[in-house]
Amino acid sequence: MSIKMLNSANFEQEILNTPGTALVDFYADWCGPCKMVAPIVDEISQELTGITVGKINVDQSPELAIGYNVMSIPTLIIFKNGEEVDRIVGFRPKDAIVEALA
Repeated sequence: MSIKMLNSANFEQEILNTPGTALVDFYADWCGPCKMVAPIVDEISQELTGITVGKINVDQSPELAIGYNVMSIPTLIIFKNGEEVDRIVGFRPKDAIVEALA
């Protein structure tokens, strides 16, 4: 599946109102660790079926970052049926992220 670019206008519909598992990457273009996580998130979106993968640029959608208490980036939040169930802060290897999605 392709990665959905999320913002305040589509977040509720794409993540909160969508059944199943979603991985949301809170990032910024200037963030070094975010650039390290980005290709991993891309791979996960291509390899794992049945999950929604989205990205939120915290500089463009600060209200979502504030609303989810994102204090450091990258922050990956895992949602199941619209509810936050886990979060990963900072860089983690691919296998740790995939394991958290299971």
